[in-house]
Amino acid sequence: MPAFICQACGTQFAPSEQPPPACPVCDDERQYVPHDTGQRWTTLEDLGREHHNRVAPEHDLTAVGTEPRFAIGQRALVVPWGTRCLLWDCVTLVDDATAAAVGALQAIAISHPHYYSGMVEWAHRFGCPVYLHADDARWIMRPDPAVELWHGERKELGDGLTLVRLGGHFAGGTVLHWAGGAGGRGALLSGDIVQVVPDRTHVAFMYSYPNLIPLPVATVGRMAAALEPYAFEDLYGAWWDSVIAGGAKDVVRRSALRYARAIEG
Repeated sequence: MPAFICQACGTQFAPSEQPPPACPVCDDERQYVPHDTGQRWTTLEDLGREHHNRVAPEHDLTAVGTEPRFAIGQRALVVPWGTRCLLWDCVTLVDDATAAAVGALQAIAISHPHYYSGMVEWAHRFGCPVYLHADDARWIMRPDPAVELWHGERKELGDGLTLVRLGGHFAGGTVLHWAGGAGGRGALLSGDIVQVVPDRTHVAFMYSYPNLIPLPVATVGRMAAALEPYAFEDLYGAWWDSVIAGGAKDVVRRSALRYARAIEG
């Protein structure tokens, strides 16, 4: 049986004879079902006929993104982890060419449900676990033993990698702190839990980006406070070229203050 994939968000569902009746990820107010096409489905086999993955350098890391753009259009990042590598966030498509270009992965960690995408296919391909925060377990559309839920405010992975729960966009919204990034000054990989915007002097925080639903000021303040213990010079967002190279921690600080001023007037 095929494992159907939602074309709007890229989430792969558990194998079934027929497509699911709906995509809960897209029915949620943080995402959307396209008004012009409605709910549409594909499979990994069909996706691979018309798309391929681009694997290329992205600042100090290697990035993986699907072309032509598919679903939300995020790219994943391959992060050094001692003598190993970890995939941060995920894309739906994985094939032989991608696996050969990426090399060995020891684990996958994902910021929030919009990027769960093809995580089980990736886990099976590389024989590795997927780390997700337990607060977002309800959004797992393809349960699998490879998925490992973690609890609490942080998970130390060792060798300078730490998962930090910020919440905000989703209850389990997670960022990855890479202590060895930026030449040892630290880097933060944020998906869009902390969103890199065109003006690289600031970042954004939202409950829903496409539907423009803001977060409470107190939530954003708590998110910024949770990052204070971590040194980071660079910040990697969710899309190609969404990197703040230098001064990223100050950018996050002043963005949280600006957010409060804007919301509170």
